[in-house]
Amino acid sequence: MTPSLPETAPEPAPRPFAVPCRTLGFDAPWRWLRLGWQDFRRAPGLSLLFGAVIVVVSVVVSALAWWLGRFALMATLLSGFVFVAPMLAVGLYCVSRSLERGEVPAVRCSFALARRVAGQAGVYALAQGVVILLWSRAGMMLSALWPVHQGDTPALVEYLLLGSGVGAVFATVTFAISAFSLPMVADRDVDMVTACVSSVNAVLRNKPVMVLWGGVLVAITVLGFATAFLGLAVAMPWLAYATWHGYRETLDPEGWPTLT
Repeated sequence: MTPSLPETAPEPAPRPFAVPCRTLGFDAPWRWLRLGWQDFRRAPGLSLLFGAVIVVVSVVVSALAWWLGRFALMATLLSGFVFVAPMLAVGLYCVSRSLERGEVPAVRCSFALARRVAGQAGVYALAQGVVILLWSRAGMMLSALWPVHQGDTPALVEYLLLGSGVGAVFATVTFAISAFSLPMVADRDVDMVTACVSSVNAVLRNKPVMVLWGGVLVAITVLGFATAFLGLAVAMPWLAYATWHGYRETLDPEGWPTLT
């Protein structure tokens, strides 16, 4: 009798390069805001703690950039903030993640998760830093190639329109990359490249809704700055929680293992 060969386990199906996404309705952003506000009310102390850190960092960066007025220093400060901001965001996502699981959110959980994804957050921060550098250089080149003389109103209008268009391109790229990438990295064992590609794919497949969501983010952030930065203590945690719920509703990352 011929001995039977041992059965081999089937190879797992290859994962797609981008995480599958769902189609969103125009009611989605308002639902995310409502759920985010519920998370804020369920963990007010921890939310305000993160919010206070964001306010302090924002005030320090803005004050130094204003008082010293040096481009190199301002670029350095902004780059530093870009590297700090993802860690703060991951800490806030951990709060919503814990509440979603029925757990009590804690600072140590947020710091533990931030340490675990520090490498991926660093890749994200590096990419954002490159975008900011290119953005600033594009503005400098525009000023050099499109000089505006005093009293030349048509040229000034053309300059502002062109500058707004260039800024809109960079702002759109930044938004598309960051819309859902960091929440996914804080939730699943996934590399940042896949998370960013998945975020861009989800934004492109839901363009009208994401334009609305981007406008809501800008409006609430502007209100936070308009209150002498104090409103950021509430606005930033609230928006971070809302972004978490947006990620959970938009992307379907079941093919990637959950972070423990």
